[in-house]
Amino acid sequence: MKHTGILLTLATLLLILSCNKNMNPDYPGTERISFIEEEEVFANPERGLYTGNSFSSETGSPVTIGVLQADRRTGRSLRMLEFWLKPFLESDISEGYLELIRKNFEVFRGSGVKVILRFGYKDGIRDLSHPENDAPFDPTEEQVLRHIAQLKPILQEYADVIYVLQAGFIGCWGEWYYTTNFNMNPQSPEDYLPRKHVVDALLDALPGNRQIELRTPRFKMKMYGWSLADTISRAEAHTPTTKARLAGHNDCYLAGADDQGTFRGQEERAYWNAETKYTIMGGETCAMSKYCECPNTLDNLAKQHFSYLNQSYNRTVINYWIKNECYDELKERLGYRLVLSEADITKKPAAGSPLRVVLLIRNDGFASIMNPRDAELVLTGPDGKVVKTWPLNSDPRYWMGGETTVVDQTVELPSGLSGEYTICLNLPDPDYRDNPLYSIRLANKDVWDEETGFNKLHTITL
Repeated sequence: MKHTGILLTLATLLLILSCNKNMNPDYPGTERISFIEEEEVFANPERGLYTGNSFSSETGSPVTIGVLQADRRTGRSLRMLEFWLKPFLESDISEGYLELIRKNFEVFRGSGVKVILRFGYKDGIRDLSHPENDAPFDPTEEQVLRHIAQLKPILQEYADVIYVLQAGFIGCWGEWYYTTNFNMNPQSPEDYLPRKHVVDALLDALPGNRQIELRTPRFKMKMYGWSLADTISRAEAHTPTTKARLAGHNDCYLAGADDQGTFRGQEERAYWNAETKYTIMGGETCAMSKYCECPNTLDNLAKQHFSYLNQSYNRTVINYWIKNECYDELKERLGYRLVLSEADITKKPAAGSPLRVVLLIRNDGFASIMNPRDAELVLTGPDGKVVKTWPLNSDPRYWMGGETTVVDQTVELPSGLSGEYTICLNLPDPDYRDNPLYSIRLANKDVWDEETGFNKLHTITL
């Protein structure tokens, strides 16, 4: 009997621990909610693998909605469209060709798939040892600027379906190298001026909330006089300035020590490593090299914050990644991958009173969200209808790859509510707020509502 007091004390302690096991001392009065990570690779907006379509004349047929629906079913939300303007080297773009561009964009609207966009003139060289035999590769600067002016109304009207615009126009494949009228090897600031004029025209033609990708970091540095010391700061990021809107695409990714001329030295690599924290990076491989080994590939994708890659080219490299078992991780981590680690939510909420919501959101992706994205808490009622919405005090474009972000927000519940209500996280596209195909799905089990695009966090009783 002498141990009875001790036994009672232990029992009381265990009861207290049991009652408070879900309480977080860092957030008094809240209840800890746990979540299970989802292993599946699924379609999420503006990230991942892509395939594409090319158009060389106005007689081409637009992409079909069936093709875009198939993209979604296979986990893709991006498709590249390349428009080759070879027939218009010495003339305006025809109305028929402009209409083909419009028709393509119309198909994309509402599909859940967005466009990686490139315009160019020549899309191939028959013999790389004699490229001059396929000249001219582009028209004069004046003609290019005229074409951009023709395209501006279309780019403005359909910006909602454009994920990113690659600078294009100059050189074979629009990759700024084999060029007839823009100086193959520019050196001085004056040499770069014609290219800068094209980029400035594109920046003007596309709305300020969309980015333009350049083929190498050197072009951005040389055209605008920037160095490694001038890379984008957090304060400058995602503003409508030239620096914040110029991104990059690497179309010979890991193909050699310099990615076949993409880089001239480590400073240019470091420049892209820094810039792509806040700007879009993507591209494709073009040749197998020792740099394609899986550990280096995954490390480099993270350093350069890759959001997308071509799933069709180069097949030798892609097959190597598949064989060596890093392709699945690559697919999963391209762009952002948001995982809700845990949530702490007011344990005993009441109608008309404050509700505290603390979210620990881990981004397992290589990059962050790049284009504008709304973020809000949503309260739905017993009938599933929205009762109240509160904008988050956190911009999801700063939920950085490889980091965990704490979102801590207190909201006021409406008065007069009674019954069970659900707290949700909604991350919609500002251009498609009511279309769940464009909303971001968290990589957690049993949270996603495909009908609304909401991520369900917790059910509360009022």
